[in-house]
Amino acid sequence: MNGKGNGSRGAPDVSGIAIALGLIAIAGVIAWDASRLSSPSPYGLGPDAMPFVVAAGLGLLGLANLVIAGRGALPHRARGDLLPILLILGGLVALMAIIGLGGGFIAGTAILFAATATAFGRRAILTDLAIGAVVALVAYLLFAKLLSLSLPMGPIERLF
Repeated sequence: MNGKGNGSRGAPDVSGIAIALGLIAIAGVIAWDASRLSSPSPYGLGPDAMPFVVAAGLGLLGLANLVIAGRGALPHRARGDLLPILLILGGLVALMAIIGLGGGFIAGTAILFAATATAFGRRAILTDLAIGAVVALVAYLLFAKLLSLSLPMGPIERLF
C-alpha cells in the first residue's frame, strides 16, 4: 500500500461512493423533514434551523466523500473491530433506557460520552463521565434555556 488510497489511485472506491451517497441521502431526508417543521421563534432563529445546518454539513461531507472516492483517493480502511461498535451501541441503548426510566438527558448523555470515548481507546472512564456531564449540561442549558426546548428531565435537570 502506498498510503494514498485503497491500492490503485484513480480507480473509483465503490464502498466510498456508497457511503457518500448514503450521507447525501440522509442529508436529504433531514432537510425534507426539517422543512415540514412549523415552530416559529420570536427570536428569529428557532429550533427548526439546526436540522438544516446538520443537513448541510452532511451534504457537504457526502459530496466531498463522493469526489474523493470517485478519484480513488480515500485512505486504506483497516479491518473492523466489533468491540468499539458494541460500546457505542451500548451507550446509545443506555441513553434511551436512562431517559425512558426518568434519569434525564444529562445522565444519559454522560454515559454515552464515556462509552464513545472508551470505544475510541480512552480508558479514563470517571474523567470521561465528568466531561460528558459538563458537555451535556451545557447542551441542556442551551436547548432548554436559550431555545426554550424541552429535553427529558431527570433529577439533575430539575436543579436548573
